[in-house]
Amino acid sequence: MKEIKVLGTGCAKCKNTIALIEQVAEAAGVAVDIQKIEELRDITNYGVMSTPAVVLDGKVVHTGGIPSRDKIEQWLNH
Repeated sequence: MKEIKVLGTGCAKCKNTIALIEQVAEAAGVAVDIQKIEELRDITNYGVMSTPAVVLDGKVVHTGGIPSRDKIEQWLNH
């Protein structure tokens, strides 16, 4: 199971990022545990200055917008 955290304050882009990750994971048959991190203090602890950001297995892999479907597929296949 992939542990994914989406960092953001609850904006539409953050919600769309979560929905897209869920769609891609379901289509790929990959189990994911998605956590939403909204506290600014927790977000800055990752060194993130632009949201939405995605943390995969403890590592920041994306910041500053909705990731592409291709990028998400790459994360889930590694």
